[in-house]
Amino acid sequence: MRAYRLAAANVPDAEKAFFVADLSVVYAQHERWKRCLPQVEPFYAVKCNPDPYVLRLLAALGTGFDCASNGEINEVLKLGIDPSRIIFANPCKAASFVRGAAKAGVDLMTFDNADELHKVARAHPGARLVVRILTDDSKSVCRLGIKFGAPLASVPGLLATARALGLDVVGVSFHVGSGCYDAHAFVDAVARARAAFDMGREAGYVFSVLDVGGGFEDGNFEETAGVLGGALDLYFPEREGVRVIAEPGRFYVARAFSLAVNIIARRAGDGGEMDADQPAVMYYINDGVYGAFNCILFDHQRVQPYVLSLGGSFHVPEAAMERAERCSVWGPTCDSIDCVCAEVRLPGALQVGDWLGFEGMGAYTICAASGFNGFEVSAVVYTCGGGPGAAEVRAVLAGFAARVDCR
Repeated sequence: MRAYRLAAANVPDAEKAFFVADLSVVYAQHERWKRCLPQVEPFYAVKCNPDPYVLRLLAALGTGFDCASNGEINEVLKLGIDPSRIIFANPCKAASFVRGAAKAGVDLMTFDNADELHKVARAHPGARLVVRILTDDSKSVCRLGIKFGAPLASVPGLLATARALGLDVVGVSFHVGSGCYDAHAFVDAVARARAAFDMGREAGYVFSVLDVGGGFEDGNFEETAGVLGGALDLYFPEREGVRVIAEPGRFYVARAFSLAVNIIARRAGDGGEMDADQPAVMYYINDGVYGAFNCILFDHQRVQPYVLSLGGSFHVPEAAMERAERCSVWGPTCDSIDCVCAEVRLPGALQVGDWLGFEGMGAYTICAASGFNGFEVSAVVYTCGGGPGAAEVRAVLAGFAARVDCR
């Protein structure tokens, strides 16, 4: 509504797309984690969505943080977080990043190869190292095993190298892949971690950290938590002295962010110019795959729009939706790869200036958006929602602001 008023006053870029972040969803997900996996400490994967208010809320709630670069480490440290609440969970780091972590007091970090051990020995000999093992990630949307993870057969040799270099290896980590849709992938992964723990004992180490990584999905979280909890009880029945952590990302933020986009142009095949196999109407919106919808390319996501306004009205009659047509939705850049939806059912009567909405836009969207073609990254409007958790979120953030200067 504000955009309509600004557009009427000829304000440039009045119809700019924007996110709405409901922080009460993040709070609710944290409560859900504590309820279902109380034995596992969450270390939020900053790369998933480094939104400053998400980081502040999670910091206030007591989570740890999984960082992959000096930039992410610095963002978290600016919140007043103790370095002990950070794991540098990138197995292949630049030497300058390792030195930066040492200077910042971040000691816990992962490795999966011998070259990394020699690098750490030179740049951060006091590091507390976690060997990342290879697991079966074939049941995940984004597979990571092709890039990271030491096969179990190579672990004894890596531990021997670490011992020769005088390095302290304190545990084992794994990652079943981002967006894991088969909870039972964690069973095999925990079994492999158990084997790696036993290899550590044979090498003279006493491991104290088990990092079960990420891959947690909102839709099957309760099932995953049950399966993972059972696997931990089976393979690590006596966990005294073992700290179990995880690296959830999308679980916390995917549902917390929605996106509103404006229809800036349209093409309809009323003059025979459109291919008969193509959708009848092409809608062009002011965010695309170079912006928030990079998740389509990088995160293998399929997005589904819904109508926010039709013909300038926010009242969308059911009859209009019943008459939906085959349409396509395109981003604003001059690149033909900038396709948001190749085919979707939408009213053909949508006009330039109308709005579409997209839910579940909190994971791997803003963080990888670019300014290609001169288009700005969509801004975020924050809310605490109006339901359960709203008051708690306000209180938690107010208390955090009183303790920490985040400027």
